[in-house]
Amino acid sequence: MQELAIGASLYPGVMPLVEPVSSDFPWLSVSILFPIIASLLVPFIPDEGEGKQVRWFALVVALVTFLITVGAYLNGYDPSQEGLQLSERVNWLPDLGLTWAVGADGLSMPLILLTSFITALAVLAAWPVSYKPKLFFFLLLAMDGGQIAVFAVQDMLLFFLAWELELLPVYLLLAIWGGKKRQYAATKFIIYTAGSSLFILLVALAMGFFGGGTPNFEFTHLAQQAFGTGFQLLCYAGLLIAFGVKLPIVPLHTWLPDAHGEATAPVHMLLAGILLKMGGYALLRFNAQLLPDAHAQFSPLLVILGVVNIIYAALTSFAQRNLKRKIAYSSISHMGFVLIGIGSFSSLGTSGAMLQMISHGLIGASLFFLVGATYDRTHTLQLDEMGGVGQKMRIMFALWTVCALASLALPGMSGFVSELMVFAGFVTDEAYTLPFRIVIASLAAVGVILTPIYLLSMLREIFFGKENTELVAHANLVDAEPREIYIISSLLVPIIGIGLYPRLMTDSYSASIEALVNRDMIAKERLNKSEASQLIKSNLMPAFIVAPKLESVLISTH
Repeated sequence: MQELAIGASLYPGVMPLVEPVSSDFPWLSVSILFPIIASLLVPFIPDEGEGKQVRWFALVVALVTFLITVGAYLNGYDPSQEGLQLSERVNWLPDLGLTWAVGADGLSMPLILLTSFITALAVLAAWPVSYKPKLFFFLLLAMDGGQIAVFAVQDMLLFFLAWELELLPVYLLLAIWGGKKRQYAATKFIIYTAGSSLFILLVALAMGFFGGGTPNFEFTHLAQQAFGTGFQLLCYAGLLIAFGVKLPIVPLHTWLPDAHGEATAPVHMLLAGILLKMGGYALLRFNAQLLPDAHAQFSPLLVILGVVNIIYAALTSFAQRNLKRKIAYSSISHMGFVLIGIGSFSSLGTSGAMLQMISHGLIGASLFFLVGATYDRTHTLQLDEMGGVGQKMRIMFALWTVCALASLALPGMSGFVSELMVFAGFVTDEAYTLPFRIVIASLAAVGVILTPIYLLSMLREIFFGKENTELVAHANLVDAEPREIYIISSLLVPIIGIGLYPRLMTDSYSASIEALVNRDMIAKERLNKSEASQLIKSNLMPAFIVAPKLESVLISTH
């Protein structure tokens, strides 16, 4: 089959064919650079050492950054358009092919808003930090700009630099302000994430130099290249490892429970609310969008890995007696639905994966903030040492209950809508055979059943279990403070709002998701009719995974 060098003939109606829409005001560049530049001013802020002045400065900067991203959405972003918007492009190092190219579409704009929103609340959650406060808030602000850059940049080499920018702040936040095993957790985090990100660099160089001539790493250029199937498979495998660590995908997940086990509340919020979503976003942006032929072959593996995530992490969470590790494994389990949605070939399933990332970002941040607030009062993370604190912390119990119900996908909450969309999208996806869909849906349902069991039993043990008389008598069991109530309320508003009216969020990315799914479906149809079907026939994938249409093609070739 003749390969064409432009995407129009191969993938009509996708992002690269739409002229990027620029804006009169550089919204995205400002949202990236403003918190980074502001963080450089932190050392010069007069402070007596307790952080009273610097925390107000950091909060103002984070709130202004959030307002800038909201302004970008309201003034320069059209949700009905599938293509790149708010586009800004400056030749940075043309000889190296490095371009300052930023923009937003439906895959990135919701996550940009989520990042600035969660970071602003994380700064407020860090209010009690008094040990090296200038360094702490400097790192939070630097992360704010770096994480927005991950979702906004449209150049793969620049994406790698932004991806690396957040590693050092997280490492320092864990190593300096973490718990007793903070050095181990921080070292494990940097080894896993920095080591795996080398695959991003290698793939970026391979794709950017593809075809010879001056390298070009821009997404719009890469999406139009006629990469061979073998080349795509190699790139896809490398990126799957890199992004699988961040998501995280079992068995590349072990750094996350250790990091959460030692992190402080604001770092928890950033890890669960934003960092995990970087992996899911990158799988959609690179694996599914830029490497569609490889995605057509790897997608069943993503679905299987998603089910493994759901069941394994749910069972492991059920067995945990450490509160932080229990919620950490719960996060891994919920991210399995993202994998299933990305692996589906339906707009509903892929849209559900996107909504699950947003929903879990909000719910995960709320649960981990409550974990930190509970630890500040009880000074223990062991469920066996808690119990009977419900009478003294009634508001805290109410906040815990609402957030736990959101996590177990109670109808009316965002988690219910996103998981239902993934289920419905995959079950109705005719790209897979009916037996495979039934098996996957049945196994994923096991995780859905386990989640309320371990979350509700956790609440019972913390608040109404066997009373720990020493804890109740001597601990400072004050109820939730106004600051804590405000943070949780701010997270619950979008959680409930999306749960009651999902179109508040789905309309912002539906056009881009439709274009992405159309691109992957075209690649799948091409796979069905090309020599790539021989890879599947030679036991690369079990036969029952393959779609009926593909099976008929294979039979006809005998």
